[in-house]
Amino acid sequence: MNVMVLNSNTKRDQGKKAQFSNIFAAKTIGDTIRTCLGPRAMLKMVLDPMGGIVLTNDGNAILREIQVQHPAGKSMIEISRTQDEEVGDGTTSVIILAGELLAQTQTFLEQGLHATVVIRAYRKALEDCIEYMKIKASTPIDINNRNEMLHVIKSCIGTKYISRWSDLACQIALDAVQTVMIDDNGRKEIDIKRYARFEKIPGGAIEDSYLLKGSMLNKDVVHPKMKRRVENPRIVLLDCSLEYKKGESQTSLEFNAEPDFTRMLQLEEEYIHAMCQEVIALKPDVIVTEKGISDVAAHYLAAAGISALRRAKKSDNNRIARACGAQIVNDTADLKEEDVGTGCGLFEIRKIGDEYYAFFEQCKNPKACTIILRGSSKDVLNEIERNFHDAMNVARNVMLEPRLTPGGGAAEMALSRSLEERSNTDKSDFFKGVEKYPYKSVQRALEIIPRTLIQNCGGNVIKQLTALKAKHAQSEENFSWGIDGETGQLADMKTLGIWEPIAVKMQTIKTAIETAILLLRIDDIVSGTKKASTLTERDTSDKKKKDDEEKPTEESHKD
Repeated sequence: MNVMVLNSNTKRDQGKKAQFSNIFAAKTIGDTIRTCLGPRAMLKMVLDPMGGIVLTNDGNAILREIQVQHPAGKSMIEISRTQDEEVGDGTTSVIILAGELLAQTQTFLEQGLHATVVIRAYRKALEDCIEYMKIKASTPIDINNRNEMLHVIKSCIGTKYISRWSDLACQIALDAVQTVMIDDNGRKEIDIKRYARFEKIPGGAIEDSYLLKGSMLNKDVVHPKMKRRVENPRIVLLDCSLEYKKGESQTSLEFNAEPDFTRMLQLEEEYIHAMCQEVIALKPDVIVTEKGISDVAAHYLAAAGISALRRAKKSDNNRIARACGAQIVNDTADLKEEDVGTGCGLFEIRKIGDEYYAFFEQCKNPKACTIILRGSSKDVLNEIERNFHDAMNVARNVMLEPRLTPGGGAAEMALSRSLEERSNTDKSDFFKGVEKYPYKSVQRALEIIPRTLIQNCGGNVIKQLTALKAKHAQSEENFSWGIDGETGQLADMKTLGIWEPIAVKMQTIKTAIETAILLLRIDDIVSGTKKASTLTERDTSDKKKKDDEEKPTEESHKD
């Protein structure tokens, strides 16, 4: 008889113990980065195992670096990554909100309410929040109005390290997004991950950062005689090497006489010469290849007045292709006139510090760009890059969905008030049962955002939060009143011009509530280092006995 038993070293938490363990883990993660919200946010210094330092107040960047053992903690870290990939902003808010939602459920579980009842109430609250935000808590924006767009990006950057240089940063972020945007018969595509590249160069001041509408590589030409500046260049992009083919693994060659070896070298040279002639026939000024260029090929190209760059990254080659209108070719024999890029106004090699950089700029219709960041150290540059990433995502979100919702905790407070009104006035069967209590707890959890903003400013939490509730209760028109993150006082976000894209806020609320639901549905945590044993004690002893009988004795060996 086989009985499935868990191994003795398997750790297991069941029922309420598992649920409370998950709630505690989520609250701990939320409390860790609560001070990173708002303009008065504190920075975290995280040391990675390799000895590197990360200085940031970006929720996702902090959680990505810290080591977490608890499985629920890992789920929380995953949601900040999801938020970052989906909308690029709101990574701190989503963690704080999810942690608070789970903290609110602890009371209900202690009182004996079943997790399924709480989940049902949370789902209902999520539906009501989304419905209210779409209809009442958002306003449209004209994406062609540059000043309005800059205002929105500025309110996003206001909580970041780069806020001191917000005017410069907003303009760079907006221009970068508008450069890479492709509007194809009403279908907008904004791929900032592939076609907007950051080049971080330590040294100089942050004010020296700028947007290059074109592409830039950390490369120098392969031959000293090649031209380092060409105006209106003809550019050829290759994905093949300009050198003789090396044999696969171990190749052996046998020569009968010395002239045979000379002939082989000659054939190699002729092969390279033929390849170079195929390229030279198109009369290009600049060649960029992803593979190598041999010294012989570099000599032929330099003699023909062609500048060449080798071993460029695939992503860099794609950006140059988008910027100057060239086609990447996989074989020199396939080169045609239409593959040559002529949209670039200037190719130039410049030296910055100790490094050489190849610039492709003054492009006619660039659909790719490079953001050149300058700063005092690598840590500063990394933080500025994260800030720019958030700002560009905000610009992208607004362009794809041109609706805004007020920042500073105003949207959360408006949602909280609408949920409270709904629970008090709705006479449906749902609100007659016990579900209305967890439903109301979502309303309390949403207040964590304005409360945290007041705390981070060192303000009087109870006084300001009560005043804000009263303001929202007076009229629905006051939905834009929130907390001024600089002073901790009440303020109208319309007047301050602090807005967030509706896509960010919707994603934050959806992700936070859905994660809380997911973690509440867990009632058993099993962690084991070995597989569960399928043998009972008796079976094990019988097997051992049988093995001993089959083992040959010493005497039999002697015979």
